[in-house]
Amino acid sequence: MTSSHQLLWTGFRGLDAPEVELPFAPGGLILFARNLDPDPVAGPARCRALVAGLQARYGAELPLAVALDQEGGPVSRLRPWVGPTPPLRRIWTGGGAEACATWGRLWGEGLCLLGFNVDFAPVVDLWDGHPDAGIGDRAASADPTEVAAAAGAFLHGLESTGVRGCLKHFPGLGGTTLDSHLGLPALTEGPQIDRNVAAFIPLAHPDRLVMVAHLRTPASAPLPASLHRGSVLANPWGLQGRFLPDDLEMGGCADWSWDDRVRLSLEAGHQWLLVCQSPEGWTACAEAAGRLPEALCRGPLQAARAMRRNLIPGALPFEPQAWQAWLERLRAATGKT
Repeated sequence: MTSSHQLLWTGFRGLDAPEVELPFAPGGLILFARNLDPDPVAGPARCRALVAGLQARYGAELPLAVALDQEGGPVSRLRPWVGPTPPLRRIWTGGGAEACATWGRLWGEGLCLLGFNVDFAPVVDLWDGHPDAGIGDRAASADPTEVAAAAGAFLHGLESTGVRGCLKHFPGLGGTTLDSHLGLPALTEGPQIDRNVAAFIPLAHPDRLVMVAHLRTPASAPLPASLHRGSVLANPWGLQGRFLPDDLEMGGCADWSWDDRVRLSLEAGHQWLLVCQSPEGWTACAEAAGRLPEALCRGPLQAARAMRRNLIPGALPFEPQAWQAWLERLRAATGKT
């Protein structure tokens, strides 16, 4: 086992901690629907026990980063327990920044009760209304200023609970139609790229998580932006953050070997390696990380560990009454949105 494995923010299989098997000790975990019991009564408590067990196993020295994709709308891992909820675009158009902050705070409170300390939200991509666009109503607006206002308010609410947010998907997928889960989308026009980035600039700072898209631009070609230093740490807009690539198992970077994906990610300036979907994928990623020169891993490891020191460890037991009270407030907000 090498320390480079702590750069992995990985998916896993299993709904209970004893059945989770990983051949390495990661620095972060991300849960999906496959890890959540859909039973709305038993599921939340079971999730809390799962997170607590994994924190005990992998987070004894430093809190483990434990994340979920909880945006609301079409990307809502909690949907079996909470029902349908509005996407960011509907929240923004219906209630502006105040409603976005309310929803960010609601999701943060719920995630805290479940033991999560990171939410891979909000989307900062621009809405373009194209029927084939992969983002759709997950994006608040076609106007970068409005997107920054909506996402910034959501972040303010979310992070007021102690749960970290994450800006995604830098430098912005607005104007693309190919889903990066399936292949590598591309943007060729500089003004479109600059317009996309304009939504991120007011929200980014050195301690902010920023997820970088598998997106080919004229500057990154033939690489996706996610694997290109000039699009990550040395981006021309001077945007700073704690960068991580979108899932390294996605189709948008599948043309590169695991050794290249991992090496290029760290050379680009990422502090984490996000790998989500299969045992084959996260094992290959971990093995590739283990073959890297120590010098290439040293800086990212220090940065990742520094972030983990400030995460909520999630040590409190599940509180059914608090969960029920939160659920009632969430449903009331859904009815008003």
